[in-house]
Amino acid sequence: MKRRFLFLAVALLGISSLKAQEQPVQIRVKPIEIHDVLNNPGIGFTTFQRFNGDSLNAGEGWTEGLPILYQKFDGNLTNKNHPQTTIAYFRVDWKYMEPEMEKYNWPMIDKALRTAAERGQTLMLRIAPYEAGEKDVPAWYRKLVGPEDKNQSAKWRIDPEDPRYIQYFGGLIQALGQRYDGHPDLESVDVSIVGYWGEGDGSHLLSDQTRLALLNCYLDNFKKTPLTFQPLNGDAPDPGVIVKGTNISASWPDGRNNGTGTQMRYLGYRVDCLGDMTTDLWPEKHWSHMTDIYPKDIVKSGMSEVWKKAPVTMEICYTFLHWLQTLKYDEQTVDYIFGEALKWHITSFNAKSSPVPEVWSPLVDKWLNKMGYRYVLRRFEYPSVVTRQGQLSYTSLWENVGVAPIYKDYKLAVRLKNSHKTLVLPTCAELLNWLPGDIVDEETLYIPFDMPLGKYQLEIAIVSPVSFEPRVKLAISGVNKDEWYPMGEIEVKDQK
Repeated sequence: MKRRFLFLAVALLGISSLKAQEQPVQIRVKPIEIHDVLNNPGIGFTTFQRFNGDSLNAGEGWTEGLPILYQKFDGNLTNKNHPQTTIAYFRVDWKYMEPEMEKYNWPMIDKALRTAAERGQTLMLRIAPYEAGEKDVPAWYRKLVGPEDKNQSAKWRIDPEDPRYIQYFGGLIQALGQRYDGHPDLESVDVSIVGYWGEGDGSHLLSDQTRLALLNCYLDNFKKTPLTFQPLNGDAPDPGVIVKGTNISASWPDGRNNGTGTQMRYLGYRVDCLGDMTTDLWPEKHWSHMTDIYPKDIVKSGMSEVWKKAPVTMEICYTFLHWLQTLKYDEQTVDYIFGEALKWHITSFNAKSSPVPEVWSPLVDKWLNKMGYRYVLRRFEYPSVVTRQGQLSYTSLWENVGVAPIYKDYKLAVRLKNSHKTLVLPTCAELLNWLPGDIVDEETLYIPFDMPLGKYQLEIAIVSPVSFEPRVKLAISGVNKDEWYPMGEIEVKDQK
């Protein structure tokens, strides 16, 4: 009896050991972090009135508001003395968009969108109502409303309270949204309603009715393409009243606005004078943007938490060469400016297609490695063996070492590939919620019943939700020629 019991115990132990041996080994991968500058969608520097591969502005100056002067392209996308970019920013005046009443220059926008796509970029767009100097409203509109009234607000060239302003400038914006909203090559559109260069000066002087009508031309017609608002003008006694009567105000710290419809979405914001450090530039106001306006108004405008849901984009005050040659900024000053921009969660930056001085190139590279999102995969763990019609459960630890999340609806995907079969398995990871810091992503994917048996390479990537092609470079080594990141080998077996 004892001998029989001992035999049974040994047999059970053998079966248990056999089952233990059949359990798949867990593969643990710890990728190596890299510190290269990554040219990723929607973040980093932008070109301005230009595209990748074009020559830059000479000296300290720049151009804006005019139609793009297309340069001869030799096929080389390299930007000399300027970072590579994924965004081309185009700012053009109303007079060029509507040279005749209600006859819109769509070919100008179509060509800009097409060229941006050909150069590996998306287009960021602003239609400005007018500028200073001779860059007036369209000639036909000037004839319609008469000459400038020098007694009206110095903020405006024409009276925005005139119903014809909403009818025609607002009508252009409505038509723009109806034609281009959701266009895959359109990165974002600036909400431009009044003021020189469309920067919003005097917005707080508008009546609620006019302000809301102009804002809703954007909100009701751009429901897919992101919108970027500019609440920080430095001209209002309280920036919260710039948009009083809407949900973009100090009483709505998440920056939401639902227009007149039922949709609810988030608006990003932009600032147009990053780097202004001296009150000497504004002697009549005794303030600078960096030390007086932005730190206060970002909070008071109710936009300080917007970065969690919508992008923050910034534009240089003057140019880098102006900083270096005229303002005599030193490295410490530039580092401070960059640090403040990171504190405000900058995602993209317009340097006005001006060269980056070689002496500041290391600072710019360091800045770019923090701007927007930057994903480091710290660990990835998965089973060495899976079965057809079975589960592939993985766990991963990531870190976003940037200052913002991604705002594009991309997908994290797992790919199994060998010489005979390629299978892409999209995950349910919510990348829009991958804020700076640690991220744990654990999921169970399923292997199809007809998956061919054999060994595969397991790879990961952040991909387009439509084509499943990789879109985002990770800050880890080992990317292959297909721009996927191999994690190791996995075997697909049949169920027993």
